[in-house]
Formats: sequence, structure tokens, C-alpha cells
Amino acid sequence: MKLSLTLSSLLALASAAAVPEAAVRPQIKAYGGFKVFRIAVKDQVAKVNGIVDRLGLETWKAPKVANALADIVVPPEKVADFRAAAAGLDVTTMHEDLAASIEAESRFSTYAGISGSANETWFNSYHAYADHLQFLRDLQASYPNQSAIVSSGTSLNGRPITGIHFWGRAGKGVKPAIVFHGTVHAREWITTMVTEYIAYHLVTKYGSDPETRGFLDKYDFYVFPVVNPDGFVYTQTNERLWRKNRQTNKGSRCIGRDINRNWDIAWSASGGASTDPCAADYKGAAAFDAPETADLANFLKKTKASQGLKLYIDWHAYSQLFMTPYGYSCTAQAARHTELQALAKGTAAAIRAVHGTPFQYGPICSTIYKTTGSSIDWANDVAGSEYNFAAELRDRGASGFVLPPAQIVPTAEETYAGVRYLLRNMK
Repeated sequence: MKLSLTLSSLLALASAAAVPEAAVRPQIKAYGGFKVFRIAVKDQVAKVNGIVDRLGLETWKAPKVANALADIVVPPEKVADFRAAAAGLDVTTMHEDLAASIEAESRFSTYAGISGSANETWFNSYHAYADHLQFLRDLQASYPNQSAIVSSGTSLNGRPITGIHFWGRAGKGVKPAIVFHGTVHAREWITTMVTEYIAYHLVTKYGSDPETRGFLDKYDFYVFPVVNPDGFVYTQTNERLWRKNRQTNKGSRCIGRDINRNWDIAWSASGGASTDPCAADYKGAAAFDAPETADLANFLKKTKASQGLKLYIDWHAYSQLFMTPYGYSCTAQAARHTELQALAKGTAAAIRAVHGTPFQYGPICSTIYKTTGSSIDWANDVAGSEYNFAAELRDRGASGFVLPPAQIVPTAEETYAGVRYLLRNMK
């Protein structure tokens, strides 16, 4: 962990990592002719898995259990075979032309700074990694007595895991902390924008809104919009749908670890992550052998020890879920289980009240699927954070990971409403 970095050295490192990418228009992996299909699995789990395996297809949602949904990416040369194999199944099309969807999503606007009208237009499109760093620096510079740029550590390729720390009238580091992680999985771009939206509105409304002032006077906030910077940059320069970090694996041609399966909590248990380095949910060769995960854990532990850790949320997409521990067990219950379910239910209702977007809630294992080595289980059981949640933001499969820019603001608005509910109702 590199908490000893000075502000100037942190910004210099961030700029050094970002400059070559800032001028590069994203060179997206060719997805010409690719389609994304959704299958309502029903009682055909074995058949759908057989199609995926036989044709060697990538899945956004794997067909793990009966009555689930399977979202499957099909290259052009396999479309006819897929249609034939899936005859008789309940199939819908998510992306008729995946390349066109990615191109429309990746039309980044030019960042003009945070002053004037630019502060709101930022949230109208996705952005290059270098601009995200600059946005955080500009936000901090606008409120220099109430915020600081921080790093929770360094990625494999030397990029600082950059966040913004902000606080209220009591000063920094003296109140319980709230920590948000975004873009754990590199392709989940909406989480980058949503966490920045939360930070922006909490910081900028402190002076004018009594409720916001109360939040910051009660808690310190640490918001990290991109905790997987190497993977995120790779989605912007090489392969839009990349998920993991960019770590090599001994004895394998495949790259990357899933840094949300690499935490030292039930890491060795089976069924919640893959041991295959080529799999999207590869857990690594050992717990915490991904530098990003190890540094994030150290930051949480040190924060807990120095000021207390009130709330931790790990932001993901997609599926519209607001979940609680545990992922590693469908029978174990967290110590605050009843309270967590009540808060998750209220958060889902607050989200839905804004734009009518429905969210399901409950423990990870029973709500989505079993996960081992996940951050919120570790934060709950090891770091001792009081409240811990994992969110899956929009949508439920119309667009999936390639969420149109027009949905950034409404997604952020409803998510912010959910956060406000939590901040009002946590004990």
C-alpha cells in the first residue's frame, strides 16, 4: 500500500500513467457481426451449457441454474450454428450489432474542466481514463479545504488506484469512514460514472443542502471510481468487454485475475470462482496475489483501525440488484442479517421511486449466485465494516455491459437516491 505518497507525487504518477492514453481514440476490438442473445434457461440448464461449451461461446451471464437468464456473445461465423442449436429455446436479441453498440457508447466527449456548465455535461457521456483522473483533480481543487486526492495502492502496471476523500466541518480522518469501489470489473463503465456522480453531488452540495451537510459532518467518504485501472484502460484501448486485471499467469497464455474473487475469504472453497486462468472469474493462484486486491484490503484495514469503517459498497453492473453478505454461503447469515435486509429493501425502494427501475435485494449467494473471495464478505468478516453491500446497476439485459450514454444520468440519479436512503437510515 502506498498511503505515504504525497499529493504531488500521486498526481505525477497518475499523469504519467494517463498521458499516453489521453490522446488515443479507443481502438476497440473488432466486434463486427457479433450478436448478443439472451436465453430464458427455464429447465434447460444442461442444454444451454452444452451449446455454450460446444460452440466455445463467451457469456455475460452464464446458465448456472434453472429459471435463470443466459446472455451469450456469438461471433458472426457461429450465428447460424447457434440459432440451429437454440431452436425451441426462448431466445431474444440484446445486441443485433455489438460493434455498433460499442461504437455509439464510446463516443467520448472532450473534457472541458469542471467549471461552469461542464460540471453537469460530464455525466452525459463516458470518458477516457486520463479525463477521469483530471475530473477528480478538478473536483478536489474546487474544494481544497474539504477534500484530498488519495490512493489505496498501485496496480500491477504502476497506476495509482486513485480516489477522492472528502469530509465535513470536523476535519478529515476523525469520523467513521464510508468507502465506495467502482470499476472492479473493467468493462462495467457505468460504475465509474455513478461513483463520480455520488462524489460530485456530496461535495458540491455541502454548502447549500442541510441533508448533505449532515452526511459529511457525520462521516468521511472515500470514493474510488476505478479500482482496476489497468483493466479499465485495456477496455478503452484494446477489448471493450475485458473484465479482469492484466496480470500474467504462470504456465498459461491467458491474462488476468478477477479481483473480486481474490480476497482472502473462503478463497479456497469450491463453486464460487474458477481455477482456470482463462475464465472470466479466475480467482488467482493464491488469495491476495493480485496487487490491486491486496492494496485495497490494506486500505480498508488501515481505515478501520484509524477511524472506523461504517459502510462499504462494491459497485457493479448489470442486473439491478442490491445485495448483502454472504456470497460464499447460501445458508450462513451475517451478524446484522435482519438489519441489512431491511436496509437493502429500503434502498431498492428508494431507487425505484426515482425512475421506476426495479431492484431485487438479498444475500449475494441466493440472489445472484455463489461467489468466493469477494470483497464485501471480506469487509464484513475480516475488516469489520459495519454495513456492507454489493450493487449491480442497470440494466437487466436490454444492453448489459454496453449501457447507452443516455442512461448514465438516470442510473446515477436513482443510485444516489439509494445512497441517501442508506445514509439516513444506518444506525
